[in-house]
Amino acid sequence: MIKRVLYILSIVALVIGAAGFYDRITFGHQHANYGSYVVWGLWVAMYLFFVGVAGGCFMLASLDVLFHVKLFKGVGKIALWTALVSLGAGLLSIWVDLGHMERIWKVFLEGNSYSVMWQLVWGYTLFAVVLVASIWLAVKSPASKLLTYLMGAGLFLAIFLSGASGALLGVQVARPFWHSGLFPVQIPIYSLASGVAVLLIIIGLFGDKSNPRRGQLLRVLAISAVVLQAAKLYFVWAEMSQAAYGNLEPNIEPIRQVLFGDYWWAFWILQLGLGSIVPIIVLLQPRWSKTGTIAALMGVFMLLGFAVTRANIVFPALTIPELEALESAFSGPHLQFTYFPSLMEWAVTIGTVGLATLGFLIGKDFLGLMDADTPQEVQA
Repeated sequence: MIKRVLYILSIVALVIGAAGFYDRITFGHQHANYGSYVVWGLWVAMYLFFVGVAGGCFMLASLDVLFHVKLFKGVGKIALWTALVSLGAGLLSIWVDLGHMERIWKVFLEGNSYSVMWQLVWGYTLFAVVLVASIWLAVKSPASKLLTYLMGAGLFLAIFLSGASGALLGVQVARPFWHSGLFPVQIPIYSLASGVAVLLIIIGLFGDKSNPRRGQLLRVLAISAVVLQAAKLYFVWAEMSQAAYGNLEPNIEPIRQVLFGDYWWAFWILQLGLGSIVPIIVLLQPRWSKTGTIAALMGVFMLLGFAVTRANIVFPALTIPELEALESAFSGPHLQFTYFPSLMEWAVTIGTVGLATLGFLIGKDFLGLMDADTPQEVQA
């Protein structure tokens, strides 16, 4: 039943996404709510979210495929496939954000090697190659030495690229809210936590209730989620308390926007409440954390929280004028410092989520990526 519902929702999301992609391709950025001042929007936040999920899933896959941790035996292949699907969704999100999508090849052949963005593009390309090769070998030749080397290289890339995503923001000296050494450190933690959330969903929804290892794995994942959520809350506190202590206006104003301004509901209700506090309370309970549907729901809440976290990092920093009176100097639909995604932006994102979900389901059902060693699917 659950699987059927997910297939239906994925197809509906793809239909909605098709309308958004048509609008994006036909009219460009005309119907997007970002512009000359707020230059990054929902798609950049979702790019950071999806590539974070990809990195976290690869880290957890290494526990099975690389380190052969008994509890995680059989989880590696489906985690690798989820990483590949998530990476594709992230790269699709950032591709549609480009002004000229057809010029993507230029970053490969004409890019600046000192640019963090150039390094990310090549890094994710290499990561995708490693992912595809690792999945192939994990299915066809799991005892291969080459698989061990690939997984070792992929683990390095997963951690490095997660940190580099944070550095992409951290090196922006003109934006004090982003210019922090915390970002390259905290984003890998967010990525790992996102991977834990995904496994809670996979094992919680598709795990064999008769397999005793399923309950143990869910409990370990739940404890890991609580610890990583605590680390997330610490990073949020450290970031905001340092900004408040420094009291630098370009730094403190975005935090005011997050806490008490236009984005207050996203922070207090979605990021902090549903995304952090509720999963911590629920997953601390041994009985609830071993109940598949509850554990999966907490995984969904965690993913929602991390998606909103990326948005609360990206949006507020761009809503502060870099020059006084800039907002009143010129006027126009794309010359404003307020931002909320348009219907077209939401449609494209919904389609991307639907495509990623459908890709996961196809891999799970038709590619044999959940084998007998996995706390496996109950046929609906």
